[in-house]
Amino acid sequence: MFLAMLLLNFCTLSSHPNILFWGWFIFQALYFCVPFREQLLEYYGNGKNTGDVEENLLTCLAELFMQISTQKKKTGVIAPKRFVQRVKKENELFRGYMHQDAHEFLNFLLNDLVDILEKEAAKGPAEGLSPPQKIVNGPHGGHINGVKKEPLVTWVHKNFQGILTNETRCLRCETVTARDETFLDLSLDIEQNSSITSCLKNFSSTETLNAEDKFFCDKCCSLQEAQKRMKIKKPPHILVIHLKRFKYMEQLGRYKKLSYRVVFPLELKLTNTMEDADCEYSLFAVVVHVGSGPNHGHYVSLVKSHNHWLFFDDENVEMIEESAIQTAFGSAQEYASNTDHGYILFYESLANNSS
Repeated sequence: MFLAMLLLNFCTLSSHPNILFWGWFIFQALYFCVPFREQLLEYYGNGKNTGDVEENLLTCLAELFMQISTQKKKTGVIAPKRFVQRVKKENELFRGYMHQDAHEFLNFLLNDLVDILEKEAAKGPAEGLSPPQKIVNGPHGGHINGVKKEPLVTWVHKNFQGILTNETRCLRCETVTARDETFLDLSLDIEQNSSITSCLKNFSSTETLNAEDKFFCDKCCSLQEAQKRMKIKKPPHILVIHLKRFKYMEQLGRYKKLSYRVVFPLELKLTNTMEDADCEYSLFAVVVHVGSGPNHGHYVSLVKSHNHWLFFDDENVEMIEESAIQTAFGSAQEYASNTDHGYILFYESLANNSS
């Protein structure tokens, strides 16, 4: 009975072959991202009040969230056909029945949502909407007609966007060149029997540029040896970490799945990665890839709600112990029976929670 009450308004989604089953575990993670869900439902309410909103991916997603949140049944299954049809219409990559990458789907979805918010704001911002900014990873800010364009923010950015600083120090004149880049998620290289902390440390480690990789120093006006480092300048409220489990193997001529054991904690500190100070996060969702290869397999998700962890596998939902999350760390040996490997991690800032 307790589980049924816990799942109230958290219906699972149909896994019919026509329903892009590999994408719904991203959807579950986003639904359990409370600030994102609340703002999306607010957007839905504002759209209903104006009564003049053209159907798009954002409205379809908002309607789907509303269907789940207002569902009177304690448990159930929703077939999101309208949303699926919209996804297929917007991106031909998702029109077939091939196994697709959940990380690609997440990036497509978030980028498309912001593109829609940008167009709506250009027509005239509706109540509850913030002015937009392009949500692509890359250089931060820009210039228009010689005037610096101030970065504007949508509620999607407020949740997921952070800023990286790419620093390059010329070893001849010691001049430091810094460039800011926005990001929606951090894609981390992984190693066997490692941890998220060590992966983040490697991400921000100092790299020496020499030989054919020398850096062109504007002050020296020539190619020079340099040191390069990437740091987080502004952490996002929702930190999405993508583990690079699929690596192209030259000798095989194809991608191979890395089943490496990578430990990820429930509470994470961005030690040695932040520019100024540490930032603490709490894990609330994990998208797990099940299978031995990149072109086949299955996705499941682990999500936290009301201080309890739930396991989503298509129509099946069950409560699990917190310790069960460790089964998604990966395999300590290359050939192991366990093929459940954590792929995308969702962390929420504890500072954001407290505020």
